[in-house]
Amino acid sequence: MELHMTPHLIRSACLLCLGALVISGCSSRDPAAVAASLPTAKPAAVARAAEDAPNFAPHNPHLADSVYPLGHVNPAQSTGVNIAGPRGKAEALTVENGGITYTHLGPAHFGGAISPEYPNGKRVIWSNGGDRISKLDYDTLDVIAEYPITFGPLYQNKGELYSEEEADDLFDMLDSQPLFANSGLLTVLRTIPVAKEYYGAGLAGVYFMLSADNTLYVGGKDSILAYGDVNAGEHDSEITLLREWKKPPEIKGGFNSMNMTYDGWIVSSSDDGWLVMIKQDFAEYRTIALTGAEVAQAWNQHMLDIGRSQGAATWVRNAPAIDKDNNLFIASLEHLHKVIWDGDQLSTDPTDGAWVEPYSNKGDISVTFEDIIDPATGEAYRFENVNVGTGSTMSLMGFGEEDKFVVMTDGDTLMNLTLFWRDDIPEDWQQLPQAPTRRIAGMLPANIGQADKTEVQTEQSVVVGGYGALVVNNAPASKPISKAPDGAFIGLAGHHPDFTPHGVQKFEWNPGVQALQVAWVNTDVASVNCVPLVSNGSDMVYTVGARDGHWTMEGIDWSTGETQFTWVTGSSRFNTQFSGVLIDQEGRLWHTTIHGIVRYERPGL
Repeated sequence: MELHMTPHLIRSACLLCLGALVISGCSSRDPAAVAASLPTAKPAAVARAAEDAPNFAPHNPHLADSVYPLGHVNPAQSTGVNIAGPRGKAEALTVENGGITYTHLGPAHFGGAISPEYPNGKRVIWSNGGDRISKLDYDTLDVIAEYPITFGPLYQNKGELYSEEEADDLFDMLDSQPLFANSGLLTVLRTIPVAKEYYGAGLAGVYFMLSADNTLYVGGKDSILAYGDVNAGEHDSEITLLREWKKPPEIKGGFNSMNMTYDGWIVSSSDDGWLVMIKQDFAEYRTIALTGAEVAQAWNQHMLDIGRSQGAATWVRNAPAIDKDNNLFIASLEHLHKVIWDGDQLSTDPTDGAWVEPYSNKGDISVTFEDIIDPATGEAYRFENVNVGTGSTMSLMGFGEEDKFVVMTDGDTLMNLTLFWRDDIPEDWQQLPQAPTRRIAGMLPANIGQADKTEVQTEQSVVVGGYGALVVNNAPASKPISKAPDGAFIGLAGHHPDFTPHGVQKFEWNPGVQALQVAWVNTDVASVNCVPLVSNGSDMVYTVGARDGHWTMEGIDWSTGETQFTWVTGSSRFNTQFSGVLIDQEGRLWHTTIHGIVRYERPGL
C-alpha cells in the first residue's frame, strides 16, 4: 500500500508519538487481568442426538490421512470438522504457565498440514512460509527441518532467513504501542513497512495441500512446487524440492489456490481466470479459461492502477471447492461458475452440466474497456457501480441426502450471505425477489445484527457446519486513512481498540420451510482477521480475536451463539494475520502467526 504523508498526517503522527511517550505506561498489558474481568464460562451443552448430526464431505483418499491436509480442511472448503474441540473457561494462557506452546518459523506462514503417520507411528506438521518450508514434530512443535526458499522475494531481498531475534524485536515494538483512544494510527504507520515487506508479493505461495504419500504441494505465482522428505518414510528427514511444474504460456495470471479432485488431480486457479488440472507426477495437465476471462487481465491491471493491493481485487481471488463427483465451483468478479471435470477434460459447456450464474456485486467502481469485446453482447466490456467481487472462498454445504448448496458472501459493500443450489434447482422453486438469478436459494444481508449498518465485508471463507454458515465482520471500527485497505487496520494493528472489528453472525438453512434464516449474532466477540473453525463434535466455533488490545482465542457455542470461553494470550506474537484456526488429532487448537505457530494446550472433549 502506498501511503502519502500529507501535512495533516505528519502532524497527527508527531502528536501521537509525543502522546505515546507520555501515556504508554498507562496502558494495561496484563492478560490475566483481562481474563479475570470476563464472565464465568457457560456449562457444556448436552450432546445432540445422533440423528441430528450433520454429514460431512467425504474423505479424499488422495489427501493425507489426517484431520488437516489442506487449507480449508477438505476439498469442499467447508472449514468444519467432526472431531471434538475444547470447551473451557476464561483464563490467561502463556508459555510460562504451560497453556500454550509456541515455535518460531519466520514470516508469512498461513497454516499447516498434518501428515499421515510414518512407519514409526510419528506425525509431522508441514508449513509453507515466505522464506522457508518448515517441518515440525507433531508432539512437541520442535522444528525438525527447514528448506530455505532462496528463489522467493523475501529471501532474495534479505539474503538470509529471518531470525527469532528479529521476530522478537517486532513483537516488542507492537506490544509497546499505546492503546488509548485515537492512538491506533501510530501502530498503523509503524506496521505498514512490515506489511509491505512480508506480504507485498500477494497470494503466491500461500496455498498448500499434503497428499496421501506425504508430498507437500505449494502454489507459486508461476509454478506448482512439490516438497518432500529426502529419505522417504523417515519423519526426521531433511526436506527437498522434489519437482516443479512450470506454468505454460497459454495460462494467464498467477496461481492463487490449491485443491485436489477425488480422482487425484491437483487443481489450481489463476487470478486471470484460468483453471488447471495437473497430475501429481506433473506428467500431464489440462486447462480451461472461465467464461468471461477475456477481461480479467484488463480488470486486474485497472485495480492496480487505482491503488488496490495485489490479490485483494483480482478477477479471481479464491480457490475452487470440489464435490465428490469432481465438479468444481469457483467465483470470478461477478459470477459463480460450475466447471465439469470428467476425469480427462474440463468443460464449461452447459450441455455437460456446467453453468455460470451472477451474484450481487454493488459498489462504486465504473470502468469501460473499449478494446475488449464481451462475447455475450458484442460490445465493449463495461462495469458500472460494481465492487471488487466476493472475498470468500466457495464452501459446500449439504452432503448425502441433505439439500446441497454452494455458500459464499457476495461483493456488495454490505455483503449478503448467499446460497446457490449446487445441483438441479427444484422445479417449484421461485426466484427470490432480491436475487439476480433463480439458482440462489438464500440471500440475507450479513449486517451482524445492526439494521443501520451500511458496510460489512470479509476476506474469509464462510465457515460451514451442517446447515449452519458463519460470517465474520472484518470492517475496521475506524479508518483514519480512508483510502487505505482494511488490511492495514485489521492485520498487524487489528488488536488496537481503534480498529478491532466486532461481530460474528450465524445463518442456517431450514429444510422444513426451504429458507435461509438468521440463527444468531454475537457482537461481543471480535474475529479480527482469522478464518474461524467449527467443530460439530463439540458444538463449538473457534476464532482468534482481541479484547482491550490483547489477543485472544474465543470459543462460541455453535447452537446458541453465546461466548463459552475466552483465552487471553495478549501479545501480537499470537496474531493469526489472516490465517485460520486449525485443530489436531487430539482436538487441540493451533494456528500460524506473524512469525510462528502456536498450539493451545487444552484437549478436545
